[in-house]
Amino acid sequence: MILNFFTLSIAITKREREISREKAIHEEKVKKIFEENRRKVEDYVRQRHY
Repeated sequence: MILNFFTLSIAITKREREISREKAIHEEKVKKIFEENRRKVEDYVRQRHY
């Protein structure tokens, strides 16, 4: 019983690391898209202003 509990806790811990890695990659992609869109909007506003 103790061995099974130990194995389960290792599996849960490993899965949390995978989720956090996937989440970090996702957040990095979101930040990149946000920055690209922000630049596009700034360029558009600059062009319309002249």
